[in-house]
Amino acid sequence: MIVHESDLVTVDGRVLHAYDQGPTGRFDELVVMWHAGAPNIGAPPDPLFEAALSLGLRWIGYDRPGYGGSAPHRGATVADAAADARQIADHLGIDRFAVFGHSGGGPRALACGALLTERVSAVLTISSPAPGRAAGLDYFAGMSAGSVRELRAAVRGRAELEQVLASEEFDPESFIPADEAALNGSWSWFDGIVRAGTAHGLDGMVEDDLGTMAPWGFDLAQVKAPVLIMHGTGDRLVPSSHGKWLAAHCPAAELRLVPGEGHISVLNYAEHGLTWLAEHAR
Repeated sequence: MIVHESDLVTVDGRVLHAYDQGPTGRFDELVVMWHAGAPNIGAPPDPLFEAALSLGLRWIGYDRPGYGGSAPHRGATVADAAADARQIADHLGIDRFAVFGHSGGGPRALACGALLTERVSAVLTISSPAPGRAAGLDYFAGMSAGSVRELRAAVRGRAELEQVLASEEFDPESFIPADEAALNGSWSWFDGIVRAGTAHGLDGMVEDDLGTMAPWGFDLAQVKAPVLIMHGTGDRLVPSSHGKWLAAHCPAAELRLVPGEGHISVLNYAEHGLTWLAEHAR
């Protein structure tokens, strides 16, 4: 399936690289903006194209600042993603849309739901972290050692985070066997987008981590559109306690836990999330 790519210049002079699958041809077409995890470019998820097409879903997306073809945005907050998303939609001539965020894209999808209430019709997150200062959440409980080191470094600041990211390899304990099977099978697509996401360095990942662990810049109670929060109970990169916390603090949210699945393997159930998204956004 062909995905059209283009660049736009934001109101503050940054370049954002956009993706658009193009019209589906259905009269009831629903546009879904994909918010990728870290460290990924923002190309929409190829493994879900067939399912999305059957539901009449048209994918759009963009590289978050510092990834792929998008310029860095030093000091960006999670809330800033909503302003970027608005400009992407305007650039592509789209008024209303749903949002779908995986992993580090989850907070950015929620930002759109909270801050673009007149344009966002529904929100889906899978494997999303909670805010770094989430009250009452034992943030690092059940998290792999590598993830703990990375996010604790983000709390302590840019310099330490950059050092940790530059010096450490990915902790294999972050993925359970089901994740490895997905990455070697149905979700092998990740290999290419991760390589593309880090091709120009780690700026995007640094800003993602710093933004996630800092105040997000909005309240989850501001989200008015329906929200589905999906999480695998076997996730060691972002434990499912984060999904529970998000659902408990977002009045519009429904929580759906997937027993035994990990951070990536839970995406094997994403088609169910897309069906929910299509039903609730329409």
